[in-house]
Amino acid sequence: MPYDERMVAPMRAEVTRLGVQELRTVADVDGVLANPAGTQMVFVNSVCGCAAGAARPGLSLALQNPVKPAASYTVFAGQDLDATARARSYFADYQPSSPSVALLKDGEVVYFMHRYQIEGRGPDAIAADLRAAFDAHCKS
Repeated sequence: MPYDERMVAPMRAEVTRLGVQELRTVADVDGVLANPAGTQMVFVNSVCGCAAGAARPGLSLALQNPVKPAASYTVFAGQDLDATARARSYFADYQPSSPSVALLKDGEVVYFMHRYQIEGRGPDAIAADLRAAFDAHCKS
């Protein structure tokens, strides 16, 4: 059951203020992922503690990297159910996980960070993994 939007709004804003585009509907998701070109990152946001304490802060640090995806998107698991399910269909070879990060290049997943790679780790370690993925896959 989705949480009250007043509670979730700050969690959404923590990501969107980084310049990450929120995808709230199936049409939003298909509009950006159906015809991919270049690198796209999809952050699956969550209300869980590891999202608040590690994933969102780690994402913030990672996006300060000079090399980053051409486009960055977010869906909110447990909130925007249809949009999240549709986004996950684009990286269906990976077990659904929230929070998580998918990095796609020309529509193919080239890197995926599962929840188990986030839990128990600090933002700096998560950011380091994401920066390494950006450096490896997002250079022109």
